[in-house]
Amino acid sequence: MLDVFKSDLFTTMSLTAAIQDVPYVPRRIQELGWFDEEGIRDTTVVVELDNSTLQLVEERPRGSNPMVITSDKRDGIPFRTTHLPETATIMADEVVGVREFGSQDGRRSIQSVRDKRLEKMRRNLDATHEWQRIGALKGLILDADGTRVIADLFDRFGLTQLTVDMELATDTTPVRSKCLDILEHIENELGAWPFTGVRVFCGKEFWRSLITHPKVEETYLNHAAAAQLRGDVREAFEFGGIIWERYRGRVSSQAYIGDDEAYACPEGVPDLYISRFAPADYLEAVDTVGLPYYSMAEPLPMSKGLQLEAQSNPIHLVTRPRAIIKLNRVNGGG
Repeated sequence: MLDVFKSDLFTTMSLTAAIQDVPYVPRRIQELGWFDEEGIRDTTVVVELDNSTLQLVEERPRGSNPMVITSDKRDGIPFRTTHLPETATIMADEVVGVREFGSQDGRRSIQSVRDKRLEKMRRNLDATHEWQRIGALKGLILDADGTRVIADLFDRFGLTQLTVDMELATDTTPVRSKCLDILEHIENELGAWPFTGVRVFCGKEFWRSLITHPKVEETYLNHAAAAQLRGDVREAFEFGGIIWERYRGRVSSQAYIGDDEAYACPEGVPDLYISRFAPADYLEAVDTVGLPYYSMAEPLPMSKGLQLEAQSNPIHLVTRPRAIIKLNRVNGGG
């Protein structure tokens, strides 16, 4: 039976194909398909900034010197991909003498054990991709511990974050006017770049304050859209030209979006959200274009079993971070 460990079930190609095919664990940002995904051959991505500016042309006497137009400044900012490895083991005792019900083929047993391990590893990697994508939307990509900074986009781009205090704790706050502030901020930051809409991801307490705010409820009173607020209060709804939705994402004590925060993100903007994947640090992956997931295996000492490794090597970026507006439930984010 141990010969099955030497079969094609455990080649790097087979394992990588298997982890790519594991059913996807739903993650909201991935579901929306915002991030343009591509593989790269290196471990570094360079984002080039074209600081195009718009100037009004001064009226001058005929025959005088015209206004001088300077060339646009272009800067390249490098970002290194992250390396996300994890391991698991399949012990010989887990598969020796065990076969799938109704089958005479021991390969099915070892394959089911292999796929179960890979599925768990894939779930962990998917959760990490989502964590980093949310970090990119927030402008601060953090490691799994929630403290070590992988990339501070505002610092790297030399920008400051735009915020809007929604004042949802005050019943008289004109929430629709706040929506206009959000839309105008995004419009100004994107300039000539078109966008098809704006979606806001809300933290837990922000969401509660929003859906119970008198100005929001009044808008839907005696209106066909009121069904949205009478129904499942976890569902997304449109208000003030913006789609609002509760973001559900937490690993242990780590909330993907802070309870009192929300982030307004434009949709339909070309190249605003990007994901790039570097090759694995395997010999087989040298001089190849990176894939989102890899896996391989090697035998344990004394043929006791196999050690599996899965990895991903991504960088998730927002190329115009000021176009994402941070919303605070109350003034100052408290």
